[in-house]
Amino acid sequence: MAKDKLWTGSFICACCGNFLLFFAFYLLLPLLPLYLIETFQTGATAVGVILSCYTVAALAIRPFSGFILDTFDRKTVYLITYFLFVVVFFGYIYSKIIALFVIFRILHGFIFGTVTTANNTIVVDITPSSRRGEGLGYFGVANNLAMATGPMLALFMHNIYSYNTIFYTSIIVGALGFLFASCIKTPHKEKCVDKEPLSFDRFFLKKGLIAGFSLMFLGVPYGMTTSYVALYGQELGITSSMGLFFSIMAIGLIVSRLFSGKMVDKGKIPLVINVGIIISIVAYLLFSALPWVNAESALLCRIAFFTVPAMLGIGYGMMFPAFNTLFVNLAPHNRRATANSTYLTSWDIGIGIGLVLGGHLADFGSGLWISFFAGSISNCIALFLFVRYAIPHFLRNKLR
Repeated sequence: MAKDKLWTGSFICACCGNFLLFFAFYLLLPLLPLYLIETFQTGATAVGVILSCYTVAALAIRPFSGFILDTFDRKTVYLITYFLFVVVFFGYIYSKIIALFVIFRILHGFIFGTVTTANNTIVVDITPSSRRGEGLGYFGVANNLAMATGPMLALFMHNIYSYNTIFYTSIIVGALGFLFASCIKTPHKEKCVDKEPLSFDRFFLKKGLIAGFSLMFLGVPYGMTTSYVALYGQELGITSSMGLFFSIMAIGLIVSRLFSGKMVDKGKIPLVINVGIIISIVAYLLFSALPWVNAESALLCRIAFFTVPAMLGIGYGMMFPAFNTLFVNLAPHNRRATANSTYLTSWDIGIGIGLVLGGHLADFGSGLWISFFAGSISNCIALFLFVRYAIPHFLRNKLR
């Protein structure tokens, strides 16, 4: 029996549009702290608060974006928010006072939260259900490629060009992505004759709550890693090649997505997630043990330090498409966007908790090792919740 076709023109355009959207995002990510300090003479604390406004805004809008996408034509919402995402870059260029920059940053966060929910839902709509896990895996590779290449290009350009040139580069990249997004052909969405009453389930998928809690606990150590790994490297005496950590993680994410999606489509969602969580638990246990490894051998510590991102990349790369498919399979067709927003919201909440918790634990303990040890415990809790509650709930309630 022939497989349903995955690599259609629309799917290719969706992947390209997704890559360019995140590339424009990651192109500015490492430079905005420097830009704020050099342009507005802000302190490090103020920079952290200003940049976190983006994440908070994206998190706050996700439940509403799911409702909007399930209520109105998804492609129209996607194109409008994609266009606005590109336009707001001009606000950074022409903001002459810090207050105006903050306003544009918050606005950008609202738009980013909506457009990323939209593109995740669009790709589900255009992907054959028999190859959904595989499709989401390849679609996610676009994010990882952007994460691996965007910051490197940004730092290279920063040594040669002005900030405005980099801002305009993001605009050009985003505009090209918008053209790809415009070429996506989505299936016709039937309008509901009877208007459903507003309820909690219109904004957050109730059937996804149990899996959402598990995913939230998985996001906690991920948030710690992205924020504190450079500081942890300094504690261990590893001060160079920190960019290599995230490049290795991106490679692990890409490689694992290429095979885990196919396993998901064979009905092995629980197995894929369980294996991914176990790999991440082992990785964080190894990470927390590095001070003791370093006391025995600096070389062995360095090797182990850069082994961890490969393990995390493989572990999380297995979990992402599997969890995404799990949420979508719990929702009817007219709740796909709500399912996606619930998936992304659960993950974002976990990352936010990790950002706050990691620093506090390090202050109370004797270094960041205790934060990553707590991260392994958080993942153990996630594994328990998933095996004990989420799997049985999923098997009882899945719609496809």
